[in-house]
Formats: sequence, C-alpha cells, structure tokens
Amino acid sequence: MSTTSTPASTPSSPVGKPASGSTPVPTRSTPRTSARRRLQADRNGVLIAAGIMAGIGWVLLWRLVATAAPLAFPRWLFFILLYLAVTGTVLPLLWYLNQRFSQTSPITGGILLRQGMWCGLIAVIAAWLQMTRALTLASGFFLALSMIAIEAFLRFRERSQTLSDRAQRSREQPPQQPTKSPTSRNR
Repeated sequence: MSTTSTPASTPSSPVGKPASGSTPVPTRSTPRTSARRRLQADRNGVLIAAGIMAGIGWVLLWRLVATAAPLAFPRWLFFILLYLAVTGTVLPLLWYLNQRFSQTSPITGGILLRQGMWCGLIAVIAAWLQMTRALTLASGFFLALSMIAIEAFLRFRERSQTLSDRAQRSREQPPQQPTKSPTSRNR
C-alpha cells in the first residue's frame, strides 16, 4: 500500500484551498494496476522506437538505392536498412492485431518487438532470395509458415510458463480463513 501526500482542508482554511500542512492519505495501488502501467509504458516505448526505426530505415534505404552502386558493401547495407525499415513499419500493425485478437493478458514490448523482428527477417530473406532469383511462391509461403510456427510455439511456451507460475504462487499462499461477521452469534 503506497501513500501519497494529498492536501487536506481544515476548518480554518477556505473550502477547496489546501491547508498549510499536508497529511498522507493512503491510496490503493494493486500489483495488477502497476503491472498494467509498466506494460503500457513498455509498449509505448517500443512503438516510439518503431517510428524512429521506420523513418530512419526508409529514408536511408531510399538514399542508398538512389545513389549507391550495387557493390558488396551497399548490398549488405541494403539488407540491414531493409530489416530496420520493415521491423519498424510492421510494429504498429502487430500492436493493433495483438490488441484486437489476443485472448490472454496484454503482450509485453519484448513479444511485440520479437514479432516485428520475425517480419523483418522474412523480408530480408525474401529480398536475398529474389536477388539470386531463387524466390518462388512456394518458398516464400513455407518461409512465412515456418516463422509463424516458431512464434506460435514460443507463445505457447510463454503461456504455459505463466500458468505454471500462477499455480505455484497459489499453492504457496496459505488458505484464507473465513472471518466471522460482528453480527453473528454463537448458538
């Protein structure tokens, strides 16, 4: 239980005006609300970083494609910038999809970033396969399917760990004894 300092009115002070001294008033802060705030701040930080990544990635990628000769270093730089740009671009879309269709608790920024990185990796591998003229519809489909399967298995693992942690915590807590109400009598 945390306490915050809230000014209290005294009979000598005008209504609505705080007294000269302030008294601490306890506020209710549950672990669930503080965890929710941390998750929201975490996701907001990831979304801000996504905007920066997408902006810098696309601008530098456009500049690289427009000005550089297709030699070895610019090709590797192309893949790096494409990875940054695609990862930053898909993160807000992934955030929306997870908010809309997630059946469990809200996801963390780390999960959101990992999913965006999978999308960036798919784009880079597809670009590399296209440069060698090895990208087909079937290879692209199975590449995306394999990444989706890996992410699904990771999410199942995280969910099972969360459920086992909750079960362990509930076993560790002593059972609560029912309290007698003050109006009940022993007969």
